Amino acid sequence: MRYRDWGQVRRVLAVRLDGVGDVVTLGPALRALKAALPRAEVTLLSSPEGSQAVPLLPWVDDLLAHRALWQDPPPDGEIDVGAQVDLIELIEGRRFDAALIFTRAGHSPHPAAYVCYLAGIRIRVGQSTEAAGGVLTHLVRPMGDRAHQVDRDLYLLEASGFPVAGRQLELRVPAPARTSAANLLDRGGLPPDEPFVVLAPGAGAASRRYPADRYAEVCGLLGERTQLPVVLVGTPREVALAARIARAAPHARVVSITGQTSVPELAAVIERAALLVGNHASPMQLADALRRPQVVLYAGTEPEACARPRGSPARLLRAPTRCSPCRLQTCTVGLACLDVTPQAVVDEALTLLEAAAGGEAPATGGTPTAALPDHRPPAGRTA
Repeated sequence: MRYRDWGQVRRVLAVRLDGVGDVVTLGPALRALKAALPRAEVTLLSSPEGSQAVPLLPWVDDLLAHRALWQDPPPDGEIDVGAQVDLIELIEGRRFDAALIFTRAGHSPHPAAYVCYLAGIRIRVGQSTEAAGGVLTHLVRPMGDRAHQVDRDLYLLEASGFPVAGRQLELRVPAPARTSAANLLDRGGLPPDEPFVVLAPGAGAASRRYPADRYAEVCGLLGERTQLPVVLVGTPREVALAARIARAAPHARVVSITGQTSVPELAAVIERAALLVGNHASPMQLADALRRPQVVLYAGTEPEACARPRGSPARLLRAPTRCSPCRLQTCTVGLACLDVTPQAVVDEALTLLEAAAGGEAPATGGTPTAALPDHRPPAGRTA
């Protein structure tokens, strides 16, 4: 499909039905899409979780939030047929000219494409190795499994003929989010001029969570060696986890605002932080987009090349294991890939803090031992 074929498109549906971090990494593709089609209205179809990041993405004109049964099957196995019909009718009523279906490596675009087909969307573009008849009108042969998600999303546009400029994450933090985040920090005893470290101990999968007792040691060592307060952040589901870490670090100055921030407010907190320490999870992408230094406990669930920070000064820590990448939600071998000492975490944190204080610019997206290869997409091609 050639770029000029998009000239009459006025309503575009971008589909990304994953979590907050996935929607944040979609930002460069949305930015490129809006630049290429400035007169088109871009609507994002996202999961309820992922939709929380939309206020940070100025290239989205409208939002449809839906929990797709093919992404998140109901636990009881009961399918709400009426909800699926409602979704199709909702999309049909918006009269979209085209749908761009963005997916992770190994995930199929065909269920979402079929919904778009039933809703009468004329142009349906997605990446897949399977043809699946005419569900996709334009099938893009996908990049390799080790491509960075940003490049994978942009590749869908490049293969459709769109010009792409810029591969870095970008966010726009709304002013009201900055104000409410400042008020929340002030109530925790952190005035606007006091630096702090953000600790984000949660992750969507248990296989990507550095142990809580080790995070408590990190808090203690950071307080001892930097005198900086540590701000614990996370979702409402992680309140108990944060409380456990705070209790286990009684001599550190720890402030927990876990469960008290929206995603834009969390971005505003990270924007003010001297450093982020956390797992491979959405705070990592937020810090990357905001160019904040970070130490990431990066589990072996997937290759670092798929999601590593590429805009912020970063250190990725992981113990080598034969089972990586496992792509599992729950580890079966005792989190061997996260067998990293708290001292090692704090050492890397101090290196980044010292570099920031001295005005140095450490390499972005690296590891303590080696630079990761830059996975750029090949020339676009379609089936």
